[in-house]
Amino acid sequence: MAGKTSCYRWLMRTTGTVTISLPPELAVEVDRLAHQEGRTRSELLREAFRQYAERRRRWDQLFAYGQERAAAVALTEDTVVTAVKSLRSRSRRKPTR
Repeated sequence: MAGKTSCYRWLMRTTGTVTISLPPELAVEVDRLAHQEGRTRSELLREAFRQYAERRRRWDQLFAYGQERAAAVALTEDTVVTAVKSLRSRSRRKPTR
């Protein structure tokens, strides 16, 4: 047995396993898309997560940029709400032709 144990040390996985639960209709859709694209479920879901993580990262960067710009000009949520209300009331007063 000692020989087998040392052999398996070289076969360590380079990925982790995550188990998820999906509603039946979503599981069917995963299988359909995987088959359509010639991928495994794992490949399809890895790609989906990569895209989600990238979009989330970009959204977080955009949000942080907006917060920095707002702080630079001392903009608060209250001043934005006041400005929006003011613009909306002005646009309601204008007669349409």
